[in-house]
Amino acid sequence: MAAATVVAVAVAVVALTAISGVDWPAYNSSNQLHALTTVGQFACLAGLLASGWLWRRATPPAGAGARAYRLLARFGATVFLTAFSVVTLGMPLGATKLYLFGISVDQQFRTEYLTRFADTAALHDMTYSGLPPFYPPGWFWLGGRLAALTGTPAWEMFKPWAIVSITVAVALALALWTAMVRFEYALVVSTATTAVMLAYASAEPYAAIITVLLPPVFVLTWSGLRAGNRPGAGAGWAAIVGIGVFLGVAALFYTLLLVYAAFTMTVMAALLAVARRRLEPLLRLAVVAVISGAIALIGWGPYLLAAARGAPADSGTAQHYLPADGAELSFPMLSFTLLGALCMVGTLWLAVRARSSTRAGALALAVLAVYAWSLLSMLTTLAGTTLLSFRLQPTLAVLLSAAGAFGFIEVTLATARRYQATTAKRVMVAAGVVGAIGALTFSQDIPDALRQDIVVAYTDTDGSGVRADRRPPGAERYYREIDSRIQERTGRPRNETIVLTADYSFLSYYPYYGFQGLTSHYANPLAQFDERAAAIESWATLQNADQFIDALDALPWDPPTVFLMRHGGPGGAADSYSLRLASDVYPNQPNVRRYQVALDSALFDDPRFDVSTIGPFVLAIRQPGV
Repeated sequence: MAAATVVAVAVAVVALTAISGVDWPAYNSSNQLHALTTVGQFACLAGLLASGWLWRRATPPAGAGARAYRLLARFGATVFLTAFSVVTLGMPLGATKLYLFGISVDQQFRTEYLTRFADTAALHDMTYSGLPPFYPPGWFWLGGRLAALTGTPAWEMFKPWAIVSITVAVALALALWTAMVRFEYALVVSTATTAVMLAYASAEPYAAIITVLLPPVFVLTWSGLRAGNRPGAGAGWAAIVGIGVFLGVAALFYTLLLVYAAFTMTVMAALLAVARRRLEPLLRLAVVAVISGAIALIGWGPYLLAAARGAPADSGTAQHYLPADGAELSFPMLSFTLLGALCMVGTLWLAVRARSSTRAGALALAVLAVYAWSLLSMLTTLAGTTLLSFRLQPTLAVLLSAAGAFGFIEVTLATARRYQATTAKRVMVAAGVVGAIGALTFSQDIPDALRQDIVVAYTDTDGSGVRADRRPPGAERYYREIDSRIQERTGRPRNETIVLTADYSFLSYYPYYGFQGLTSHYANPLAQFDERAAAIESWATLQNADQFIDALDALPWDPPTVFLMRHGGPGGAADSYSLRLASDVYPNQPNVRRYQVALDSALFDDPRFDVSTIGPFVLAIRQPGV
């Protein structure tokens, strides 16, 4: 595992450095980057094929020469699979410093979180001053610390950290599969699941990391829980400890996938306990829970402690989202695509082999758990919430693609066994050719599957005030001047200043705390989002600076001292400054209502405020000590 991690990091760093050293045309105005991505993918897949051939050449594994071949095959497989991950994501993004989906919508708060931990190693909320984090901090903390260590702006670190961390997860998945199944099988299934993960889960890098590891972890879980029937006092306990560590890390990375994985493992343990009429599977699951819970407390402990002390909190609206995909069951095996064909093979393999194969049994239960979770999510709408089941669709595709890879291998072997040696070899070669063509065809379409997210990475304005497609930048180009003005007038560190703004990307680029978050769905429940919104709305009725300052000083939270607003209010009123806020309107879709709050310019017409116009922004700074 350690060696795989080192190789993955080395490959990713070298490749990304090489890519960033060239002045590429923008992806959305040229096909060059897509063409070079295809070439890179072809080279990586050819390298993986060569690694498999080297391994087969060393069969049977006798003698120093065979061992050298196998060592070289393992090394080559890790290098080429990790390079495949890097070229598939890094090459299309080669001319931009932003990651998939740029700095828009959800990537705003993700970049803000990374920026927070680049500024401090302490576990703080991404937006609200004085609060512990509610959103799992693991991936963001590591990336933020890496940014601080290298002196790289956090927004600029997001892309390389996302690609490096995904690449490490791919290498770990290969190492796990190799430890459980034959090397050739591990190579095929790792390539398939990596390609599907990159196509459908890579926009959320911390989710992609867990997603690509779930199939081997579920197989390991099923094996570890069943090991109680095997002779030997220590049977399966190493697997149990490993599973506990994985779940603990998942708790620090992505709550939904943690809960889904725990749900699946609970189903596995319960089925075994009932079938065997023994409690040992449940006891093993309890050990997993203890280990994972202890690790999870690293990130969750501060929040739970604050909540236990009775800090005022809202119920939270993180699960108030029901798009069309969350209102129906997903059956990727029925789509007329390469992925659909692979998933269909996987579905049939699971149906045939679930009772006779540990791998098939584990993956079948994991797939069924996705559907059970989806149905439960639909039912929980009656309770005014959801389980966000639509976010498990990439997980379902990865699970079925893993099953499809195993199914393809077994069908090929079963067919070959029906013939004499010469014909059997031809069958194997034919299957290899079909698999290779399918892999390349699917892989070269990954940039098209990600095209919308890639294009936004080029059209958004980055922290340097530049658009990667070389077109005129947006209003974000004024952020640097705004930051300089705030620093000049307050004389305080950024992390000691609270800013009220509806231009949340400003908080993504600079580590100021915010008075209000992007939406309630990503807001810390301890922050009392609705109460803060009500306070902001109440200021619209005030008429002068004295009333406004009294209202600020009476707030139960640390008040904002910087106001970053836009000119004009509803109806184009010139004597007011506006903020565009959001409210939760679930179960409606869209689940967010945007509305404007207009503050009378008279509230800031006072020596206690420094007011300036910078581009389209109005910047009002409450003077310290005045």
